[in-house]
Amino acid sequence: MDSDNGSEFIKDVLEKYCSREKIEFTRSRPGKKNDNAYIEGKNGTHVRKVVRYLRYDTAGEMQIIDDLYQGEMGLYMNFFRPVMKLVSKERTGGKVKRKYDRPRTPHERLAESGQIPEQVRLQLEATYLSLNPAELKRKIDAKLNELYRTYQPKSGGQEVHPHKKLKPRTVRFSMIQQIPVRLGS
Repeated sequence: MDSDNGSEFIKDVLEKYCSREKIEFTRSRPGKKNDNAYIEGKNGTHVRKVVRYLRYDTAGEMQIIDDLYQGEMGLYMNFFRPVMKLVSKERTGGKVKRKYDRPRTPHERLAESGQIPEQVRLQLEATYLSLNPAELKRKIDAKLNELYRTYQPKSGGQEVHPHKKLKPRTVRFSMIQQIPVRLGS
């Protein structure tokens, strides 16, 4: 497992889980110190831009998110979201000129790679031809609306804007609240 380097993510619980499940826990590939930029980028494009900045921690919310990513979101990202890959960088004085290949979806890249058996390639092509991107997008939007409705009771009457980071009112209140301390008996 390769994860984000942030201390908010790498905690004792994650390390114990990896140890218990015999999963090798790494931070990046040897000699590739910039790997985490790619992981951070995917966290942004595949997670934050989709489910936004709310804190989802109930079983119902997790079920909706799991269903979303194992279903429509995975299909949409892999078959219909093109990605440009960096081919080269050239530094000229203080400027860096980047060259990218043509945008292609992960499905196209995999099919063109020649690294999968022909039968698997044909199955992927049949899946691609059976999909309707507009219908996938409508289903994704419906699940996201369900996710926000599921989250709403936790907001404590606070209006929820999934596009904005929530201000942790309860934490801030607890931090500034003066708790009387009694010394002695």
